[in-house]
Amino acid sequence: MSPTRRELPRRELLRTTLGLAALATGAGLAACSGDEAGQGVSSTAGPASVAASKVPIGGGIVLEGKRYVVTQPSKGTYRAFSSVCPHAGCNVSAVRDGLIVCPCHDSHFKIADGSVAQGPATKGLTAATVSVDGSDLKVSA
Repeated sequence: MSPTRRELPRRELLRTTLGLAALATGAGLAACSGDEAGQGVSSTAGPASVAASKVPIGGGIVLEGKRYVVTQPSKGTYRAFSSVCPHAGCNVSAVRDGLIVCPCHDSHFKIADGSVAQGPATKGLTAATVSVDGSDLKVSA
């Protein structure tokens, strides 16, 4: 006795193939988007300090290991933000041309207020508190 083979009708094959493709696409998009979730990465950090002279006017500096980015949009005006991108939880990597840059999906944020200048992020960076203490800047969540 030989086992019987079942013929798969063309429409059923097409329906199954399209269903699997849709499922794979949805899973891929869900994994990539993570939008605004932070993917379980905490955007808060303990206090940090940096010499004010290290923060360029019209630019900023990412405090490695401290989860902050400190900017100086205009002379003597300092801002601080969480360095965790709200899109997928990556750390921003640099400040250039007046923008804070996330390397994971190329989101850009304005140095003056942390708002989105270029997506895919749809929310800005979380603001942190910055204060001047002599020649140093003190940053906290």
